[in-house]
Amino acid sequence: MAEAFMAYPELRHPFEAKDIHPEGSTTVLYQGKTITLETARFDTTASNTGLLIKPEDLPRINGFEIKPEGACYNDLCIPMNKQLMVEQDGKDWFDLTAFAQLLDQPYVVDVEAGVWSFAEIPAKRDNMMVNAQAPEFEVTDRQGKVIRMADLKGKKALIVTWSSW
Repeated sequence: MAEAFMAYPELRHPFEAKDIHPEGSTTVLYQGKTITLETARFDTTASNTGLLIKPEDLPRINGFEIKPEGACYNDLCIPMNKQLMVEQDGKDWFDLTAFAQLLDQPYVVDVEAGVWSFAEIPAKRDNMMVNAQAPEFEVTDRQGKVIRMADLKGKKALIVTWSSW
């Protein structure tokens, strides 16, 4: 009689629960990036649970920076208001979900898992269409060289794409 064996034993539990991030951390998903925040907080006093982050983490997440004129991305500045900056335990926190709501940016959250996923910011997309600049991306050419849009800044480029499906 043939002996039974399992093919691909390393895939025995392909759906085994694994930690998304270290205990006590929060994960933010935005434009293909996964950002792990170790000091984020949930604002449960809001009507819907808000994500409070350190202001210095904002550029890592969506490219905006806190400046005297507001939260700015290139030449686009959103004036700050009381709902965006929250003080808790003597520290200033930036309410990322209030910012998303202000900009009509869709998001979904799994509070139990501590994961927040933010869609594209409409104001950034509109701004891109005004100045006719392609979004930042990179591709690998046939020789294996990585070509980035930033490398072509100030030059005219024809981008041709094709797919067999």
